[in-house]
Amino acid sequence: MTIVFLVLGVVVIAAVALLAVGRLGELPDAEPDRSPVLLPDDRLVESRDVDDVRFAVGMRGYRMDEVDDVLDRLAADIAERDARIADLERHIAVRSDAPAPAADFAQDAFDAGESAPSTPPVDGTTTA
Repeated sequence: MTIVFLVLGVVVIAAVALLAVGRLGELPDAEPDRSPVLLPDDRLVESRDVDDVRFAVGMRGYRMDEVDDVLDRLAADIAERDARIADLERHIAVRSDAPAPAADFAQDAFDAGESAPSTPPVDGTTTA
């Protein structure tokens, strides 16, 4: 009786090993054990998309790969949005013959080591 159980155990172990290496057919694709981090692929990320992001918690906290992917995507979308805004502001300034936006002047002054100009308060009071 012991020999029957021993032989049966060896057969089961061999069958599992052959199945694992694909000799008895392939295993089905693994189903993800967590929901994907959903960010839109067809448009820029909006604030409501960021509010909806939830990361799976692993052994030591959040899964770093998911967080890194989302942060990379957010950085790229923000950089694209900033470049678009700067381009539109330059376009408006050229078309209206108006001076460049204050943000450009402040950045140029900062790059040159100057301080940004201060503007008087709207209500006419002075600041000390």
